[in-house]
Amino acid sequence: MTKKRPFGVTLLALLAGLAFIVALIHTLQMLHLLPIRGPFGEAHFFTFDALGALLWGVMAAIYLWVFRMLWNLNPQGWLFVVVIAVLNLILAFMSIFGQSTWQSMMPALVVNGLVLIYGMLPGTKAAFGVASK
Repeated sequence: MTKKRPFGVTLLALLAGLAFIVALIHTLQMLHLLPIRGPFGEAHFFTFDALGALLWGVMAAIYLWVFRMLWNLNPQGWLFVVVIAVLNLILAFMSIFGQSTWQSMMPALVVNGLVLIYGMLPGTKAAFGVASK
């Protein structure tokens, strides 16, 4: 018997997929495979872009895994998507302190902010069986 996926879970999974794409773009920028100076500004990670590429690449891989968990209605997906959104926001702010522009990190900040806000809504938590206090 297959479970029916609620709309909120589908939306959260799609936001996680969008966050994967943003993290992948930042990875390719820091690897110098895409232009470092994109439409939103320059992307750097202190003076060592390879470390930034590694960190953004790990975040992209985790977001792809979380997308799969959410799409398959795994109840642990909610916890992982909230934790990874917070970690991705921290990485975006570290990138800003490490010589990236606000504009270049704006897609990561907006998408991960939306994931975190939507993930913390009571209806979304209830869909995963997380009790609100």
